[in-house]
Amino acid sequence: MATSKFAQKLSTVAASWPVDPFRPNLQLKTFLQSLSAHPKLTQEAVQSSRLLLENGIQHKYPLSSKTLQPASMPKHYERLAQGYERSAQGAKRPWWQIFFGIWR
Repeated sequence: MATSKFAQKLSTVAASWPVDPFRPNLQLKTFLQSLSAHPKLTQEAVQSSRLLLENGIQHKYPLSSKTLQPASMPKHYERLAQGYERSAQGAKRPWWQIFFGIWR
């Protein structure tokens, strides 16, 4: 009985998991859905997947601005996130911007 509750909760987490555009044939959503059918599913596994979905660790242990904006490259993580979002949309920088290190 308890495992069916855990399976239902994990299926809910799996259904709300975002799709990874860079790995269309390897989705965490599919793994979590198949994991919900495991006979030895535990409450800790369900809670861990829910924390990952809700960024629970990031809220529990927030990063300082010194970590997010290091003195050597203060915009590194911001550019990394922008590059990820742009490449997920299929946009890329022209070769000359890459060559000269120009960021938009």
